[in-house]
Amino acid sequence: MKYSHIVQGIFIKRVNRFIAHVLVDGIEEVVHVKNTGRCRELFIAGRIVILERAKNPERKTRFSIIGIYKENCLINIDSQVPNSVVFEALLANGISEITNTTMVKKEVTYGKSRFDLYFESADCRGFIEVKGVTLEENGLVMFPDAPTLRGTKHVLEMMKAVEEGYKGYIFFLVQMKGVKSFSPNNKTDPGFAAALRLAAQKGVILLAYDSLVTEDEIVIGDRVEIVL
Repeated sequence: MKYSHIVQGIFIKRVNRFIAHVLVDGIEEVVHVKNTGRCRELFIAGRIVILERAKNPERKTRFSIIGIYKENCLINIDSQVPNSVVFEALLANGISEITNTTMVKKEVTYGKSRFDLYFESADCRGFIEVKGVTLEENGLVMFPDAPTLRGTKHVLEMMKAVEEGYKGYIFFLVQMKGVKSFSPNNKTDPGFAAALRLAAQKGVILLAYDSLVTEDEIVIGDRVEIVL
């Protein structure tokens, strides 16, 4: 996934889920935040952020935050990009667990949920629900960083799909490099964590991959160990 018109800025403050203030070329700009999660460990005054300039010159905010440096690690925080990264990887056979697909579609409805991806191959068909991961502590990455009833619903619905003969994947795209393992965030959302453990027992396949992140690009990296 490639970005265009990238600039650096210095983070000042976050006003709400969607809006932050950033210093860009010496000017305090009101910018869009492309992640509605808490990200409290990331949005710290003085940190360098990466912004994409809006293509629409009439948009109220001229820039969107897509990344932030946490010490020397660049973390992509764009919550809209993980689906595209996994989609591109599937088309390029970049995910060793899901290869030789004959069809890949985005945003496909199943039951009362809409899964991020649907795929078909010569011997199976299935759904993939993609979750972007930005929360990191001492090399351990976790999801979610805020309670997510919607995320739990997706996990439970994926179990139903597997019961009906589909392949079912919950795919955690870690939006950074250099992590040790992934775990569900038991403290923040014990319900989601419990649902994920149950899904693994019921045949839903859990995958976690890290990402190669630069200021203007994010692509899939290597598989990350999952610790439930």
